[in-house]
Amino acid sequence: MLLLFLHLEEEGIQEKKMEDLLKRSPGKNVYQQTRHSEGIISECRQKHYPLKLPTASVIICFYNEEFNTLLRTVSSVISLSPQHLLEEIILVDDMSEFDDLKDKLDYHLEIFRGKIKLVRNKKREGLMRSRMIGASRASGDILVFLDSHCEVNRVWLQPLLHAIAKDHKTVVCPIVDVIDELTLDYIAAPVLRGAFDWNLNFRWDNVFSYEMDGPEGPSKPIR
Repeated sequence: MLLLFLHLEEEGIQEKKMEDLLKRSPGKNVYQQTRHSEGIISECRQKHYPLKLPTASVIICFYNEEFNTLLRTVSSVISLSPQHLLEEIILVDDMSEFDDLKDKLDYHLEIFRGKIKLVRNKKREGLMRSRMIGASRASGDILVFLDSHCEVNRVWLQPLLHAIAKDHKTVVCPIVDVIDELTLDYIAAPVLRGAFDWNLNFRWDNVFSYEMDGPEGPSKPIR
């Protein structure tokens, strides 16, 4: 009971910090809220995960990302991640040229010193090398890589960490839903599986209905 109380108290502090951050940065893209819970199926709402799971370092690389979009990404991770599981967020700036991604970004992230690390590359490294640079600075048990223009949903982190905790050789990927680029409306995506063709081009494949049979239904992890 004490652990739960401390956890909720810390979440409240983080939400207050995030509210202060958003107030510092006027813009409709920041203030307009995405209704995150719409894409969660009922079976997922009923699942429970251990309180004790590995900690996560979330690595987000960006280059000339729109400022408010980047803040929305960071705010969703801070607000919707259990604080005892979120070790840190590592932002890797791959030599962005936009002025508001320099001193202005430093100022907005100041209230999260200790929780957010901002790494600035000395030269353009590209996405994969930037991710490796972020990984080299990580102190969490598990590395989680996110794009700089996304938002996480409720209870997004626990299923990923739980799957890896059961088998440390597992590489996991969540279902990727859609946020409308104009209205910011949340659009739930069908259950798809990431795959590669023989030319090593990435694609999304449909999941057969029989793979979602059983008591867990569509909340069951798929291979």
